[in-house]
Amino acid sequence: MREMIGRRLGNLLSVKSLVTLALTVVFAVMALRGAISQDFMTVYAVVIAFYFGTQSQKVQEVLDGGGQ
Repeated sequence: MREMIGRRLGNLLSVKSLVTLALTVVFAVMALRGAISQDFMTVYAVVIAFYFGTQSQKVQEVLDGGGQ
């Protein structure tokens, strides 16, 4: 159990996750201020799509038996 928690925290602190979390915080602040630019929205959408796309790919590999 402790090993799994440590692994999950390690994954959370990866560069990809940190960038995604930072952009999400910036997005939330900009949304509250009502100042989201189209350029930022494009970058944010690409990063979120990439992040969840890779997460989905990892899950699919595990389900297919390739993640063992």
